Amino acid sequence: MTKSAKVMAKRELCAFFSSPIAYITLCLFLICSGLLFFSTFFLANRAELRNFFSILPVLLSFFVPAITMRLFAEEKRIGSFETLLTLPVTPLEIVTAKFAAGFLSSASLFVPTLFYVVTAASFGKIDAGPVIGGYLGALFLTAAFTSIGLFASSLTKNQIIAFFIAFAVCALLSFVSAFLVLFPSPVVSVLSFFSATAHFDSISRGIIDTRDLLYFLSVTAVFFGLTVKSIQNGMRG
Repeated sequence: MTKSAKVMAKRELCAFFSSPIAYITLCLFLICSGLLFFSTFFLANRAELRNFFSILPVLLSFFVPAITMRLFAEEKRIGSFETLLTLPVTPLEIVTAKFAAGFLSSASLFVPTLFYVVTAASFGKIDAGPVIGGYLGALFLTAAFTSIGLFASSLTKNQIIAFFIAFAVCALLSFVSAFLVLFPSPVVSVLSFFSATAHFDSISRGIIDTRDLLYFLSVTAVFFGLTVKSIQNGMRG
């Protein structure tokens, strides 16, 4: 990351964490994940975080777009986007900075959830492999959803529209596996590759498969590239 990109990323992070929206989002995420986690944790009577990780794709489909929707849309709305384009920075640097800020902001959602690990460990010995794999998979999933949210935000000056575009794409990738039973076997094998939940579940079990890593890296790279292209078009326009 270049010096200019680091400065822009730092500015975005400061703007996010200095606003009440950041802490409202963090609290809502903690409440939602906590309710869903503890509602079954004591019933399962096992020291594990499987239930928490199983709901992450659904939660992140909502919360990551909520965090990233402002990254470009807000600047376009208030008119500072045009000023940004006149600075001596490239579209790649702009997108890199916005992506880094969006990813770190979204990843901060997981910090309070470490309490779940402590809670589980206090009730018995937990298997470190699935826990490490779960958080690693969560970071890859967050990166993919951040790039999708970033691209959606680059398309419009309306944050609500940006949110729903990103939410629709993220939700589709998260829920596609739930509809595989409706398709014949040849189609299932193809559609299953596009399921973010399936790839995340594999990593969260502590199984590091290059196909799963390739999936998340590919999704992140594709939407990152589309965002760069969108910004380049904005410069020409």
